[in-house]
Amino acid sequence: MTSPKPKTTQTMKPETAAKKLGVLLSATPAEFQAGVVSRDELNKLQSTPPAWLTDLRRNGPHPKQVVAAKLGVSISGLLRGGITEPLTTAEIDALKAENPEWLERERSTQAEARKDALRLKQR
Repeated sequence: MTSPKPKTTQTMKPETAAKKLGVLLSATPAEFQAGVVSRDELNKLQSTPPAWLTDLRRNGPHPKQVVAAKLGVSISGLLRGGITEPLTTAEIDALKAENPEWLERERSTQAEARKDALRLKQR
């Protein structure tokens, strides 16, 4: 009879953990970037975020999926608008205030896509 296998700790690469936390990996502390993150560590970071994580979430720089969500556009819409680099919260707020033509157009495109998705879901 074989003995039960010891339970292994599930870990992930720093890139995956940063994505799950909604932050840009290159903006995280070096020790976060260098190691692996266990599921328990990730849960702890999500439930009681340290100061560096709170600051990153508040001020950025933000990854493209966060920038797109804050602007109300798709990631493709960001690219069409010429936004290829991470943005800080201040830069996102400045873009919102400026409201360039591409942003207005992409927001309406995104709104139409959401309406279509909702209509299809209701069928």
